[in-house]
Amino acid sequence: MSATIKDVAKMAGVSISTVSRVVNDSKPVSPDARRRVLHAIEVLDYEPNEIARSLVTRKSNIIGVIVEDFGLSFVSQVLRGVEEVARMYDYDILVSSTYGDPEIEDRYMKLLLQKQVEGIVVITESNNKNRLQNLKELKIPVSYLNRYYRNEDVATISIDNIESTAAMVEYLFNKGHRNIGYLGIEKDFEITVERFKQRGYKEAIKKFALKERILELSENSDEAFLDIESKLIESIKNEGITAIMAYSDEAAIKIMNLLKDNEIRVPEDVSVTGVGDIKMSEQYRPKLTTLKEPLYDYGAVSIRSIIKAIKGEEKMSQETVLLPFYIIERESVKEI
Repeated sequence: MSATIKDVAKMAGVSISTVSRVVNDSKPVSPDARRRVLHAIEVLDYEPNEIARSLVTRKSNIIGVIVEDFGLSFVSQVLRGVEEVARMYDYDILVSSTYGDPEIEDRYMKLLLQKQVEGIVVITESNNKNRLQNLKELKIPVSYLNRYYRNEDVATISIDNIESTAAMVEYLFNKGHRNIGYLGIEKDFEITVERFKQRGYKEAIKKFALKERILELSENSDEAFLDIESKLIESIKNEGITAIMAYSDEAAIKIMNLLKDNEIRVPEDVSVTGVGDIKMSEQYRPKLTTLKEPLYDYGAVSIRSIIKAIKGEEKMSQETVLLPFYIIERESVKEI
């Protein structure tokens, strides 16, 4: 039978409250009493009840992670950053995927409360206002990782989408391209990072005295890509577009598949670029030239900021933290 706190107190010759103070490190205990308690704990192989302990100390050393969908291509890289940094600080993470189901999300939020998590990381691509309100009411540090939606009410980790998109236009311009198209997404334009990407594209196009050529999907779905297929092919064959910048790696790969179906070669006939540097961007053929989002660092920075806020080392900023980006040059862009 497992040892109890009473067994430890009896062996150490102290009161139960003294054992509790040693276990929870809550109040001063004499060096001799502490030594005897620790010796008894070791001999009896006593394991404190972590839930009861957390109720006393208000420290669970657990951080909750809400993932919208493990199937999202960038999630594994972000989670790796979260896990590795949490481990460095002796924190455990509790991860659940909600798959966009409000009932699952509510159930998981209750579980997080029961586990007394000290902070929460949200990894998502959707805009759930109820979730944000619920998180704010918890009064614990929250970091929001969203590649598409920008929310000013919570700490957000991102890259400078204006500067990065402009940098890709300049890269293509220096490769000789003078007819550069941009594939964006129309849905929720005013509250997503898409507005920053298109602004960066337009500013760079104007800087180099080129003509804007923006093609927008109604939403991020396979059906929406099929809807713009004919317009895309026409813009390449009749309007002479030589390069297409897609708003994400996933979109760029879908575009390359559409082009292949229409016997248009990448990069021989048209160049294609993406954003993200997901694993598939290097596995696909031709390998995708892309703007690298520091996905591992998204996770690492978010969890580190939460832990520092928990420890009182710094306040949780509500401002967007911008991380460095750079262009990964592979095989999908041709110099002309």
